Amino acid sequence: MLVLLGFAMIAVFMVLIMTKKLTPVLALIIVPTVFGLFAGAGLGIGDMVLDSMKSMTSTAALLMFAIIYFGLMIDVGLFDPLVRFILRKLGNDPAKVVLGTAILAAAVSLDGDGSTTFILTTAAMLPVYLRLKMSPVVLTCVAGLANGTMNILPWGGPTARAATALKIDVNDVFVPMVPSLIAGLVVVFVFAWLLGLQERNRLRATAPEIWGVPDSAEPFDGGTSGSAGGTSRRGSGSGTAPVPATGGPAGLSPEGSSVAVLERTGTLVDGTVDERDTAMADTALDPNRKTLRPKLFWFNLGLTVAVMVMLVADLVPLPFVFMVGSAIALLVNFPKVKDQGAQLIAHAPSIVAVVSMVMAAAVLTGVLKGTGMVEAMSAWLVQIIPTSMGPFMAVITGVLSIPMTFFMSNDAFYFGVLPVLSETAAHYGVSAADMARASITGQPFHLQSPLVPAILLLVSLAKVDLGDHHKKVLWRTAVISLVMLGVGVLTGAIGIG
Repeated sequence: MLVLLGFAMIAVFMVLIMTKKLTPVLALIIVPTVFGLFAGAGLGIGDMVLDSMKSMTSTAALLMFAIIYFGLMIDVGLFDPLVRFILRKLGNDPAKVVLGTAILAAAVSLDGDGSTTFILTTAAMLPVYLRLKMSPVVLTCVAGLANGTMNILPWGGPTARAATALKIDVNDVFVPMVPSLIAGLVVVFVFAWLLGLQERNRLRATAPEIWGVPDSAEPFDGGTSGSAGGTSRRGSGSGTAPVPATGGPAGLSPEGSSVAVLERTGTLVDGTVDERDTAMADTALDPNRKTLRPKLFWFNLGLTVAVMVMLVADLVPLPFVFMVGSAIALLVNFPKVKDQGAQLIAHAPSIVAVVSMVMAAAVLTGVLKGTGMVEAMSAWLVQIIPTSMGPFMAVITGVLSIPMTFFMSNDAFYFGVLPVLSETAAHYGVSAADMARASITGQPFHLQSPLVPAILLLVSLAKVDLGDHHKKVLWRTAVISLVMLGVGVLTGAIGIG
């Protein structure tokens, strides 16, 4: 009964959030509560949830003050020069922007911390996506793919857990999986490029003004047809004055492409950014916003570098690092109490969204563990594996790790389920090292779980619905996990008994 209730609860939860029948917060609260009562939790369900919630408080504090800090840094203009630099290098081509996002996320993931990766990637790239009218869901998808794939690094957590649980050296687990990691990253970059091409085609149809002046090989008509009298308009319905055709290359003004500015996008023909940035007026990137603090740029940059160093050094608990960083940033950039309060209120919606989701996730984890559903589901999966499939236990474990690490914590899987599977596999000549390597191939999928605080931070910073993120990312992460598993088998890293 517990097995049926557990799988049914998870299925109902996923259907409700992906079809947008309920918000993730409501689904995380209502669905586990109902199923927990059916499982016989009774009045004890409250204690189950509170016990689980205690372990979530530090995470909630971290996410809350991280949102305040980076939201503040965006407001004061710390990332504006970075946005301009990225656009100069990548131009306004969505395909290059999305691929650049994947490369950035993969590089930052080397520190092994998902929250840091998503904070830095979102802070750097979200303004670019907004400027180019690209979908933030693509950003969260690509960042999630890259970070999930890199999560098998020895210092990332899962690999160390697998090695510890089976009492083997962590290097024996990771090193043979390097080809799988490389293959996974290749698939990530392919997915990123294809998503970028999709965005490019979408924007060509829906926002042609993003593309600026057409190539010199074509007559310049400002993106519209039927222009007459040697004039054309930029975009459609923009209300800007006609641009006279000069007869030069692409109909540019005499000053050349570096001066031919698209008033609506603030983007130059060569992909660089106009300092006036007219397209971002009245947005978080408005170049004339009152919150800009250009004179404090170097202070804010130094403070942010200091915060990042503390994150990597891990000398002080991360929530406290962001608490102190936010307090200093607010005090220096906004000395007046009234302005400090206004800044906190400005970021309140994002804070409420992510913190409430973290607290609500405690209901799901509390019910799964408190009612015994997790243990029952794990035992059932082990029992249903036919004896004839014994020699393939490593491959089976790799496949099982995809859904199981999505619906339970890494600790529960690696310390609760993996040892049982490994003990069974030993009877068929499958080594513990093979089992450990196979078990980490599900990490790209695991990182998208609503039980992972880092992914909640990512979708909240990007203001993306979790259901929309899952629609775009889940099948892609499943493909990456299976590719990593397949490469592991082909290279002999994951053996068959």
